[in-house]
Amino acid sequence: MPVSCETSNKGQCVHITVTGRFDCCLSRIFRDTYRHASGRDGVTYHVNLHEASYMDRSALGVLLLLREHAKSRGGMVMIEQPSEQSIRILKDARFDHLFTINATSTISSTSSGNKI
Repeated sequence: MPVSCETSNKGQCVHITVTGRFDCCLSRIFRDTYRHASGRDGVTYHVNLHEASYMDRSALGVLLLLREHAKSRGGMVMIEQPSEQSIRILKDARFDHLFTINATSTISSTSSGNKI
């Protein structure tokens, strides 16, 4: 499955993993995944991009939508383990100013990774 989701810490952490191409074909699936993941306020969404082989503009757009969704509920988004290609795309789009990007942490960690 190209998008998987797990909830931990009594629903306060939502871990979303994207594998393969993160493009317009996955945008709706990704959006539906985080919208149905948790109804709690203050949720931290951890988006693992370690196995994302490709990202396009629609992936960036849906990450921005997730950010707005999280902020409206008092939560936040952390991007975990992006591939080298994903890091370049995120930095080129200046997403490193909008998101905490943990390049070396594991998906179960909190903000202890390196911020890019």
